Amino acid sequence: MSLKERRDVVKLCRDAGEGSGVLFSLVSVRGSSYRRAGARLLALPDGRAAGTLSGGCLEAELLRRAAWFIRDGARVEHFSTAFDDTAEIPYGLGCGGEVDLLAEPAGSPEATALIDALHATLQGEHRTIATLLPRDGQPLERFVMDAHGDVLFASDSIATEDIVDFRKIALRAQHGSMDGRMFSERIDPAQRLVIFGAGEDARPLAQLAQAMGWAVAVVDSRADRAAASRFPSAEQVIAAANAASLPVRENDAVVLMTHSYEQDRRLLAELLPLRPRYLGVLGARHRSAVLLSEAAEMAQLPLSLAVERTHAPIGLELGGDGPEAVALAIVAQLQHALSHISGGLRAAARDAVVPRRMTLEEFEQLLADGPTRPAAENCAIYTENNIYPEPAAPAPPTIDRTTVTQ
Repeated sequence: MSLKERRDVVKLCRDAGEGSGVLFSLVSVRGSSYRRAGARLLALPDGRAAGTLSGGCLEAELLRRAAWFIRDGARVEHFSTAFDDTAEIPYGLGCGGEVDLLAEPAGSPEATALIDALHATLQGEHRTIATLLPRDGQPLERFVMDAHGDVLFASDSIATEDIVDFRKIALRAQHGSMDGRMFSERIDPAQRLVIFGAGEDARPLAQLAQAMGWAVAVVDSRADRAAASRFPSAEQVIAAANAASLPVRENDAVVLMTHSYEQDRRLLAELLPLRPRYLGVLGARHRSAVLLSEAAEMAQLPLSLAVERTHAPIGLELGGDGPEAVALAIVAQLQHALSHISGGLRAAARDAVVPRRMTLEEFEQLLADGPTRPAAENCAIYTENNIYPEPAAPAPPTIDRTTVTQ
């Protein structure tokens, strides 16, 4: 679930008030799928929605029949995507994947606890969410833990002795993993990007980062540049000359683009020992080499360690020119690095980007390995009952797609 979607779902739920809508969660993926486990969609009775679960194929049907899915309470529905060979079932994609979706009333205590947990992560907190799926006559149950493993919420139906066992399973589980009927998620705080430097090239970077759902802070020693009016997408704009003016956290991403060698050197020396999650420096290769060498000496760190902790020069080689192209290159590298940094993977995340484009040989091999299309009985998006029965109540009015959150 992207940070932007997390914000959108929380905001829409808060705006709608209690007891409204259906919360869908992607809890299992097999084969090819547009989204990963943990993606969510909140659908309201008035047609408003936030979040996505697919590339657009599932959302229209889920919005149209949201109330039908929870007519008997929370439930898990199985969907399959494949090619369409029939006009009667116009939803096939040819993806060949299968997904399980949990549908639950948005006003239930369990859904409220989930929304509260998502909101807490937007405020800088860690949360672990364990959901016991409603299967074999058992109800939907959930418990939520903080970064220390303390239980903040547990469904009334969960026995105290069971919480102890479930807690152990959830704490050692991978994000988005299934263990029996338990779906576990570890949700990190919202990503913050701290930009040191408020030049013209920092403005598109702040805008693009905000569009990614990141919290943006801009710091510059020039008061006329560090103005909120110049950075409407930033949550914080601070006129200051050092890193101490905005305490940098371990989870932060930091970009140095002051266009002042002395400021960059001093800031880099302050930031290197703090070990932010991502640290990048804008500038030419020769400038970056000298800058990093001097900053490492000021920070009393080996040059090898400083190089390992820094992306310099910053950004991916995407081509293009101008502030917008530079911003795109920086955000692309940030997204890749933040998605892959884990202990020893830091260097690999800095240096390697694997292209998704297939070669002719790969195309030919894939075509030779299997049938050109799935079997006819698999050529649709379907639930366990194949085709949704018509709801007893009249269908809701046509949705104005302009009101649906993208």
